[in-house]
Amino acid sequence: MIQGSANNLLIYAAAHPGRKGTFRVSTGTPDTITTMQAAERRSVGVVALISMIRMFGLFALLPVLSLYAAELAQATPLLVGMAVGAYGLTQAGLQIPLGALSDRIGRIPVILGGLAIFAAGSVIAGLSESIYGVIAGRLLQGAGAISATLTALITDATREEVRTRSMAVFGIGIGVSFMIAMVAGPLIAAKFGVRSLFWIAAMLAVVAGLLLSLLPKIPRPTQRSNWSLLPAFRADLLRIDFYVFLLHTIMTATFVALPFLLKDRLQMALTDHWKMYVGALSLSLVITVPMIVMDEHRGRARLIGTAVVLLLSAQLALTFFGFSTVPVFLALVVYFGGFNFLEAGLPARLSVLADEDLRGASLGVFSSAQFLGAFSGGLIGGRFLGHGRPADVFFVCALLAGIWLALQGFGRFRKR
Repeated sequence: MIQGSANNLLIYAAAHPGRKGTFRVSTGTPDTITTMQAAERRSVGVVALISMIRMFGLFALLPVLSLYAAELAQATPLLVGMAVGAYGLTQAGLQIPLGALSDRIGRIPVILGGLAIFAAGSVIAGLSESIYGVIAGRLLQGAGAISATLTALITDATREEVRTRSMAVFGIGIGVSFMIAMVAGPLIAAKFGVRSLFWIAAMLAVVAGLLLSLLPKIPRPTQRSNWSLLPAFRADLLRIDFYVFLLHTIMTATFVALPFLLKDRLQMALTDHWKMYVGALSLSLVITVPMIVMDEHRGRARLIGTAVVLLLSAQLALTFFGFSTVPVFLALVVYFGGFNFLEAGLPARLSVLADEDLRGASLGVFSSAQFLGAFSGGLIGGRFLGHGRPADVFFVCALLAGIWLALQGFGRFRKR
């Protein structure tokens, strides 16, 4: 889903990078801020816009797809979950090879090919009358696995001194896309049908491809003398990869169950769901922004744990207090507060730690873990929603957050 999913507004993605593989932590006087060059600003802006409109096609489906899929021929709860999370399976399988391929042949050819495949998958899903056709289209959507390549293109176009700032702009685009999609998706689906969202996704993929012509000349990445990907699987990188797997497993499972909670338990019309999402996202900045400010001065380890506690608390609240609007709304505020921080901080951390000449492949492993989490979350959501109780899904998500919190206690990010 979401490179990525989602609302990274106002996030200055990580602590200022110092030596390669480390973070500098502010101890008093702020570092002099390096001004972004015109070519850097243009590159980051164009890539952020491409990612923004591409991700809209996925985000707009998120609050409505499970309800739509449940009405299709041959639908079962497990297949509904599969339809929601299927794109994550092919995304997970192809991020690493496509990221590594972009290290060899360049980012632009890989991005163009990925957008074309994404558009084809959207058309197939839009034409399908059965749950299996939608799943096939979603699998093909995911095969346009360019999230890692887009992120690597950002790193190619920027100096290390401004890279985390560039990642923040990239995240802002995704965050804005998420908020617009949460409003527009249910409204478009109510007026024109969910099927129309697949056609919109296909058209936006074509627009994103055309936007590539606006990029300035960006240096090709340094090529390795061999094709070994082992440095992309270092232990410190794999820990971040596993964290993002858990983050997106929880997120996707939550959004399999949440529309049913709002519709069946809270009796909210589909056209009103966006009010809950956007209100919670907006208020969650009250949590996220102070965490970002604290992170600038104190480093990441403690705040990673704090963000996971927020996820855990929100899932428990949805499990036991999902019977009225106010507790659900407050639970979503807490959830998005933790999610926003982690969604920006984890890729920013990895982009600094990864070897420069293998950054595409390293971000490919990260994105594979991210989308494998989305696929797993879809299966978990569909499996535990089988008895029609969204609370069962939220409780499983709480267990996953508890496992994450335990792992975080045993292996913190260390500042050297």
